Amino acid sequence: MARAQFQKGQKVWVECVGAWASIEKVQPVWAKGFDEPVRVTYDIGLGREFMANELMLPVEDEAGSDLGDWRLLRARNKWQQADDVPHHPVPGTYPVVVTDPADWGGWRVPGAEYDRDPERIEFQARLIAAAPRLMALAQALVDSVAESPDDAPPETLALARRARDVLKTVTDVLAPPPEQAASRPRVAA
Repeated sequence: MARAQFQKGQKVWVECVGAWASIEKVQPVWAKGFDEPVRVTYDIGLGREFMANELMLPVEDEAGSDLGDWRLLRARNKWQQADDVPHHPVPGTYPVVVTDPADWGGWRVPGAEYDRDPERIEFQARLIAAAPRLMALAQALVDSVAESPDDAPPETLALARRARDVLKTVTDVLAPPPEQAASRPRVAA
């Protein structure tokens, strides 16, 4: 017997298409003599019916709850001397965003890409290093407005909604529905 794993209006990721869609219609297929549907398909407005195993739900990513202290370090450029690149903001070095307490792991940029537009890469490095603090700020805004939404000005409500939407793109990851995940065979890595 089949049970619906999604409901009308729910946002899902369609793996074979590579796009988000909303469930427009839940379509159970009934058979004579059965109390429950034998199959459930979903109409999401893409021209055909989809089975539950073709759709995925966004779920909260627990890995991002403790990001730690991201910081910007400078690494020595082994391929170019400081005299060869006077147009770089800090000649002879390039930015490295470290996301691990042991000063390794994180974000680095290829030398050729840095040389092409060093100011842009420097800005990206500062932005990436500030990302955990910006994420905490956005979450604080959402939490603050959620405590008393009636007291918040309309502009603050709109900002909180935008912050919530941005946070969802960071914290929500794709996963199959719970019933489907439990029935999938585990593959040894």
